Amino acid sequence: MPDRRLRKKEIVRSKTDIGRLLSKGRRGAEGALRYCFWEGNGLEYNRILVAVPKKMFKRAVKRNLMKRRIKEAYRLSKDLLEGGGRDVMFIWASKETMDFASTQALVSQILATISSL
Repeated sequence: MPDRRLRKKEIVRSKTDIGRLLSKGRRGAEGALRYCFWEGNGLEYNRILVAVPKKMFKRAVKRNLMKRRIKEAYRLSKDLLEGGGRDVMFIWASKETMDFASTQALVSQILATISSL
């Protein structure tokens, strides 16, 4: 059974790593989620970054809700990304909240697209 935990080391935190991801990464969009990914972080595991802009939700409660839903969807679907060494950034691009099932479907589609490239 695959490891379904989302560990602290699997989250992009460094400013240099974020800058590299944004400058060298490939971008795309799927529904209300935009994404940016970069292969070659030099690690044997994948890392993620979740951004929900204040421009979309003024209230922190809704921003944090969408961040939690995206992280949980990734945690359940992360085995779709074969291999390691990728940094993936998810950016919420809609002013509407989405239920968990729809969010999980979007994240799964994005991960399948990334792994096929």
